[in-house]
Amino acid sequence: MATERAKVYLVGAGPGDPDLLTIKAARILARADAVIYDKLVSPEILALANPRATFIPARKERGQQEEFEAEIHAWYLRLRDEVGPMVRLKSGDPLVFGRGGEELEFLTQHGFDVEVVPGVSALTAAPSLAGIPLGGVSASVTVLPGHRQAVKEVDWPAYRHGGTLVVLMGVDHRAEIARCLINGGRKAGDPVAFLQYALRDREWVVESTLEQVAGGEVDVKPPAVFVIGEVVRLRTVPRANRAHETASPMS
Repeated sequence: MATERAKVYLVGAGPGDPDLLTIKAARILARADAVIYDKLVSPEILALANPRATFIPARKERGQQEEFEAEIHAWYLRLRDEVGPMVRLKSGDPLVFGRGGEELEFLTQHGFDVEVVPGVSALTAAPSLAGIPLGGVSASVTVLPGHRQAVKEVDWPAYRHGGTLVVLMGVDHRAEIARCLINGGRKAGDPVAFLQYALRDREWVVESTLEQVAGGEVDVKPPAVFVIGEVVRLRTVPRANRAHETASPMS
């Protein structure tokens, strides 16, 4: 009889609010034997997991991604014969940027039975909750990664004619991204918004312009979604979010 393969669920935890966790994700967490979780996953979501499970924080520090990804892979192999269902809990959606795709490939190559459970991505949740309609006046929406390697590889002049840009993981390199866009022909006065800590108590929206961002005038800390384009001018503040009104640069 064939040996049953170890089961791993790649689960999206959404943008932080446990009310936006999918029913399937909550059900799987409740019966997990081990949970390997990202640091951005909220405590409220972790509290939904089986309290008897083994909880393992996935270390992710800038400049050491390769080392820590190898550590996660090692945990999969170590736990394979020791526990039942494992959950790899990633913020947002497990396969929207990040390194979920690499983990899926590793698990498949090493004989695990893998199931992906999609999550609500900050890509759409953060703008919606901030009252920014991504469609709006824009004929296109482009999603870009904002980490250093991506900044070097993106064809920035291709985005000079407008359209909405949504940059994920781009807070640390925001000034360089803004300069690249302006140098590539994008209007310096184009409005931008940073949607910080979506669905957290520290949620905040910072509105500015590309020129101000390029000049280092905007103070914002990760995690935040970086939105660029005329849709920012259409922003309305949802009633439930009035406590987190727009902040001015360098406030």
